[in-house]
Formats: sequence, C-alpha cells, structure tokens
Amino acid sequence: MKTINTGSATYEGLGKSGKGHVSTGSGALAAQPYGFMTRFEDEPGTNPEELIAAAHASCFTMALSFKLAEAGHENGTVVTKAEVTLEKDDGGFTVTKSALSTKGTVPGMDQATFEKLAGEAKEGCPISKLLDTQITLETSFEG
Repeated sequence: MKTINTGSATYEGLGKSGKGHVSTGSGALAAQPYGFMTRFEDEPGTNPEELIAAAHASCFTMALSFKLAEAGHENGTVVTKAEVTLEKDDGGFTVTKSALSTKGTVPGMDQATFEKLAGEAKEGCPISKLLDTQITLETSFEG
C-alpha cells in the first residue's frame, strides 16, 4: 500500500519582509500564515518546526495506540508532546532534535510494558524514520 499526502507553501516577498502561507492537501490547514515573524517573534501563525512537532507527535501517538491494541488493550488514552529544536550554527540553522514526551492511561497495563511498547512505536513511527532519511528535490524556474 502506498499513500501520498501533500502540503504546499507560498512565500511572497523575500527574506524577513516576506510573508507566507502553508496549506495541507486535505484542507485541514488552509493558507495558515507563516514567516520570519511567526518563526522567531510573536506574530500569530505557524512555522515549519511547529508543523514537524505536530506531525511527529501525532504519528508516534497513533503508532503507540496500535501497539497497545495489538497487545490486547481496547481502552485508553495516549497524549504526546513533541519539542522540535531549531539551533543557529555556522551554516545557518539546523533542526537538531525532536524530543517526544508521552503519557498513557491504559487500564490493566503496567509502566514497564507501556515503556516497552512506546519504544517499539518510536522505532516504527514513519515520521521518526523520516527524520533520519534523505530528501529528494526537483525544481523548475521561470525568469
């Protein structure tokens, strides 16, 4: 099975003075503002690292919920927070890590089992895998 999802971004103006909008193919996000001010200042809007954090948290949480179901549990709640760190370095900026923090409430489960299944979910989470993979790029230009 192969699923392809899309996202798009537009940036009008260049550099700090530019303003962008980001959308998802599903329409769940539609023309959400982003730019320098939403990334590094307090202007309302989103930024790439926040979107990566949301994607990582949601992917991991779903993967863990499936692991819990496979272990025979039918009810429970899993809440995950992802913190994506962006650091300035000699080459500009680098996303240096995505730290997951998860809490589960699963009747009849002990902490050791929850931690084991969480570790397996982290290894199987497609977004965790993506953060360690190569990216492909295709470009076109009209002058």
